[in-house]
Amino acid sequence: MPWPVPSSGSLQNNMTKASRKVVFIDRDGVINVDLWKYVETWKEFRFEKGALDALKVLTDRGFDIFIISNQAGVGDGVFSEAAMWQVHEKMVAAMAKREIKIRGARFCTHGKKAKCDCRKPKTLLLEKAVMNLTFDKQKTYFVGDKLSDLEAGKNFGVKTILVRTGYGAETEKKLSKKLQPDHIVNNLRDAVPFILKA
Repeated sequence: MPWPVPSSGSLQNNMTKASRKVVFIDRDGVINVDLWKYVETWKEFRFEKGALDALKVLTDRGFDIFIISNQAGVGDGVFSEAAMWQVHEKMVAAMAKREIKIRGARFCTHGKKAKCDCRKPKTLLLEKAVMNLTFDKQKTYFVGDKLSDLEAGKNFGVKTILVRTGYGAETEKKLSKKLQPDHIVNNLRDAVPFILKA
């Protein structure tokens, strides 16, 4: 499910011509503290330490930041789609106070057992996020804390960074020879140098 970003036709045309700097970032456990349950309200939302600093640097360096997140709580009836969007809009507003710009966000709101095409590790969310954008996948990262984030990034053909926040520390123990991130870092802030060097 998309979070619309207003843009003029001329801007859209320019984006298709020039190669953009893109980064994909999971939300819960990466940008905000994972509660080991769904974040259902803004009162429960807390930014991970250093996350805003990281996003500010990426904004200042001209990256198009896309949030890619599974929110199965909607489809499973734990909270409403309206509640999900309310949390998102308040998060974006808090970021805007730091002059952080989010290019877009894509959410899978289907339940965990739904056989949809958008739930990570499938790549439909990423595909739709960058539709009409020109960018180099070899210079693009997906930053996440779960195996599904790493798998989605690999399936889409971009590089991956595992953060140890959220489920990341547990995910690190589950890594296999077939599934290894390009980098493992403590948090989103520590991922920034690798993203900038790509």
